[in-house]
Amino acid sequence: MDKVTLKITRGNPNDGETVMDYDVPYSEGMSLLEAVLWTRAHHDPSLAVRYSCRSANACKECSAIIDGKPGYLCNTKAQKGALVNVAPLRSRTWIRDLVTEID
Repeated sequence: MDKVTLKITRGNPNDGETVMDYDVPYSEGMSLLEAVLWTRAHHDPSLAVRYSCRSANACKECSAIIDGKPGYLCNTKAQKGALVNVAPLRSRTWIRDLVTEID
């Protein structure tokens, strides 16, 4: 099986953070947001991520730290066989998992 492995920072400010590994079936052209949503649907429905694709004035809510750099999960393509670190933005107040406060 072709896959991408996500190392997702989980937790909240009260309980601390941990990094969980998730293998996601890779498909050509998939975004990291699609991989995170697949993870939530198939591995852990409690995984918190914010996104508002196709909503007026709400785009780019899926901001995260991707392999150490800020980016958008929706427009970052997954790479077959890759190991990708995904963490919440550090410049915003952390709520839970990949969710931070919106400015």
